[in-house]
Amino acid sequence: MTLRPFAPYYRDVRLPRFFSLALLVPLTLALGCDRGAHPAQTGQFAPDFTVSDGSTSVHLSSYRGQVVLLNFWATWCAPCIEEMPSLLALHHDQPALAVIAVSIDEDADAYSRFLVRRHVDLITVRDPGQRAAQLYRTEMWPETYVIDRQGVIRRKFIGAQDWSSPEIRAYLKSL
Repeated sequence: MTLRPFAPYYRDVRLPRFFSLALLVPLTLALGCDRGAHPAQTGQFAPDFTVSDGSTSVHLSSYRGQVVLLNFWATWCAPCIEEMPSLLALHHDQPALAVIAVSIDEDADAYSRFLVRRHVDLITVRDPGQRAAQLYRTEMWPETYVIDRQGVIRRKFIGAQDWSSPEIRAYLKSL
């Protein structure tokens, strides 16, 4: 007995593009919204690291006792560039919050030019080997972790955020 493929029977059945998109968009949004909203590390101690790029050195555990916003980014990353102004505004508006930006840039000159051109004055360090990002299992840029005063990861943000959002600001102040 020869089995015939099902494709010929469904050849003339076509879903309107609208119907296909109507199903695809909510599914994509649902998967995207859940992706990393509660990472495996939430509630666990943040992996400690030391990164030094020759001009700046960051040792995460030295910020214990402060709320830390740990941002992984790159100068070539469009969403990272998009969120930088609001991240800088947050840094200026809430000086008690330790905003640490770890760049994965390989090109030291491009990184330095970006910092000067964009007036980036928060704590930032270049980690081209992505050692710190690997500890957090970060694969998307930007990704940001909120670490409480005891060094516990409380939240993860994936993608560009509006750090001037009243909800985000209230959340950070609550810590």
